[in-house]
Amino acid sequence: MTYRYDPEIAPLVPHFPDVDFSDVAALRKAEAAIMEFGTYKPPVAVDTRDFTVPGRQGDPEVEVRLYKPADRDGLLPGIVYMHGGGFVIGSIDAFDTETRRIAAEVGAVVLSVNYRLAPEHPFPAALNDSYAALTWLVEHADELGVDPERVAIAGESAGAGLAAGVALYARDHSGPALRMQYLSIPALDDRMDTPSMREFTDTPGWKRSNAEVAWDFYLGGKGIRGGEGVSPYAAPARAESLAGLPPAFILVGEFDPLRDEDLAFAHRLIADGVQTELHFYPGIWHGTSQMAPQAEVSRRMVAEQLAVLRRGLRPAGETAQA
Repeated sequence: MTYRYDPEIAPLVPHFPDVDFSDVAALRKAEAAIMEFGTYKPPVAVDTRDFTVPGRQGDPEVEVRLYKPADRDGLLPGIVYMHGGGFVIGSIDAFDTETRRIAAEVGAVVLSVNYRLAPEHPFPAALNDSYAALTWLVEHADELGVDPERVAIAGESAGAGLAAGVALYARDHSGPALRMQYLSIPALDDRMDTPSMREFTDTPGWKRSNAEVAWDFYLGGKGIRGGEGVSPYAAPARAESLAGLPPAFILVGEFDPLRDEDLAFAHRLIADGVQTELHFYPGIWHGTSQMAPQAEVSRRMVAEQLAVLRRGLRPAGETAQA
């Protein structure tokens, strides 16, 4: 299929490796070549530390990395962040640039979650790890210098799907109150029955065949995806109602197989009375900002995402800043 990619990034497409999620060992070995590990020098010092927090209901401890901008006075917003990687790859190291940038340029305490990966650990392992990290951050808000009234859940791709699942779970189980949910190119629907998911079979970054494998791994095996009984906490598009969720930011790319499920989710949020900000970017594929970070469209996406977080997590009564 021919795609009208942004002209600045179109020449890069032939240079990206074609990856196969069905060969997990090879996939993880090649992860450094799949995800571009950019270097980022924050404009302010950011303190980091790696540690573990208690898991849920007898689960193992959860590995996390805490980012906190140095020399900041007063309470800061808190953000629990889940990395991308199709539920199968990815790590807090792979997304260190994103989380460090948010901490430095939003001025937030960021807790990045090294949740357990499929297929070894299918749903609900990743959800439980992410929810455990959220509850830990809220319970330790005082010692972390976090304003408990300004806590967000956030993620990229599969991590954004996890963030949406955590927001649903918190709503349904009287969990921590969330100021916002930040969902960048989220994976939301295991049914995979949208035009973009059916048609975009050879796009870089993400394509239908890998999405099929990833959902099978995440849900616990073949024959589950698309059937009855899949939890909305695994596939948030299956939730009967989205009412009562925190305000949402959703980023969507034109040539992303996830495009149509993301647009549909945004429309449902709006219809259910959830304040929603939707950013649609023409000419890009899934993960453009990681795969082509120097492109103008990538820089614009990053700048706008940071601006959204600043606005969404500003103190009550403070005038919004771009």
